[in-house]
Amino acid sequence: MVNEQELIEKDILAYLKRQEGKELLRLLTCGSVDDGKSTLIGRLLHDTRLIYEDQLVAIKRESAKRGANDEIDLSLLVDGLAAEREQGITIDVAYRYFSTDKRKFIMADTPGHEQYTRNMATGASTCDLAVILVDARYGILPQTKRHSFICSLLGIKHIVVAINKMDLAGYDEEVFNKICGDYKSFSARLEIADIHFIPISALKGDNVVETSQNMPWFKSGPLLNYLETIHISSDRNLIDLRLPVQYVIRPDLNFRGFAGAMASGILRPGEEVVVLPGGQKSYVKDIVSFDGNLEEAFPPLAVTITLEDEIDVSRGDMFVRPDNTARVARDFEAMVVWMTDEPMVPGNKYLFKHTTNMVGGTISSLRYRVNTNTIESEEWKDLKMNEVGRCHVSLERAIPFDAYKKNRATGAFIIIDRLTFNTVGAGMIIDRETAGEQAGNLWEAQVSGELLQRQTSRVTEAERSERYKHKPVTILLTGLACTGKTTIAYALERRLFDNGRAVTVLDGADMRLGISKDLGWTANERSENMRRASE
Repeated sequence: MVNEQELIEKDILAYLKRQEGKELLRLLTCGSVDDGKSTLIGRLLHDTRLIYEDQLVAIKRESAKRGANDEIDLSLLVDGLAAEREQGITIDVAYRYFSTDKRKFIMADTPGHEQYTRNMATGASTCDLAVILVDARYGILPQTKRHSFICSLLGIKHIVVAINKMDLAGYDEEVFNKICGDYKSFSARLEIADIHFIPISALKGDNVVETSQNMPWFKSGPLLNYLETIHISSDRNLIDLRLPVQYVIRPDLNFRGFAGAMASGILRPGEEVVVLPGGQKSYVKDIVSFDGNLEEAFPPLAVTITLEDEIDVSRGDMFVRPDNTARVARDFEAMVVWMTDEPMVPGNKYLFKHTTNMVGGTISSLRYRVNTNTIESEEWKDLKMNEVGRCHVSLERAIPFDAYKKNRATGAFIIIDRLTFNTVGAGMIIDRETAGEQAGNLWEAQVSGELLQRQTSRVTEAERSERYKHKPVTILLTGLACTGKTTIAYALERRLFDNGRAVTVLDGADMRLGISKDLGWTANERSENMRRASE
């Protein structure tokens, strides 16, 4: 294959055509402080020969100033701020763009310090894959757990745990296996679909671009090979049509089009669409682009559509299919990452930017704050900078949206200060209705407690025992999360049933899909879940 640099010099159009056909992978590196994130990116760029000669000369000179002997400090390729170079840490999110013969990459280098959690969340919000670095000498640290939680929260489906500095651990396979086991035990509590482990040394280049000769026991190939071959095309949501309207184009009396970027799904001329939140229906006449009319549109294309009927459509509306609509509501719950010095206090008014909508509203309550080091819920009165919490949001008018897990584009929003117009927070909508909405759906009118009376069954306990041939017993299994309670419960149910006993399992997790759907994870709400189970 012709070298890309030669192709740029000889035939720039052929080079651009080749680049258009490559799939793009957005990824970030994260992990604890000094785990080698910037060095890893520098190593990838260096060993794939994607560093310009003047850059290489500059970092060699800078490395010599900092006392390096014969080795180049490759982290200098990414850490560009003066404060970063002075302290040897990453503060801001740094993006690097590069490509290989197989794929294009946008890589975000995010900070590891706790006080820069908001920067890390910013870098993770658009990524398909995260490379979480772990120092082989220290294993899983609180920062590792925090970043894994944020990656899970922001919907990243693919995680590569790169166990770095294996050269300082003697390239020991047992060290690698222990860290893998520790991470698997912790990550079982998170919603991460795909986890892959690779032992590397970013400083020495082991298993980064080339297979390491120092770790013959690892057979799965280097990091770059994994990044080039991982399948991500199925991660795109091509089922749920979502087209937020950004602009109404009316150049003359003969044309009225609705412009926007495809958030998800596939749209074709002739298909029926519904406009939310109004509910008007029509059919797509044409899909217009700069290059002419299209036969279909899909993410992330920016298109203009025309309709067969003259209906009211404006900025902030959303096109969906009649049989697959988004939820329309003023109230919802969301996980919020707070990003400014002034704390988030429930009741304060903000602006909420969701797709192409800008609407006023309030964060009416803080259900709980998440301790990002332990992933435990804590009752709290406010959110400070870099903190994460579950909030109830009340808007001034209804908007169409999806849960973030279903659709990252229509399930995310940012929070803006009304006075300064600074972005103060980012939110991910949770996939369930609020307690108030559930009550409204279930009951058309509230029944006063004084009108209710407990009823007495006409079947006595003795008659039940006679029928079932045994006395009733309740067994409560309790313990820490992920300790096997559910597995034991269902195994016991099977054994008792096979022995002729009438038995059933009442699982606390299943209850949260039904009667306890409105509850969170604070201590009081967990107690309430137990109370309902007991009832």
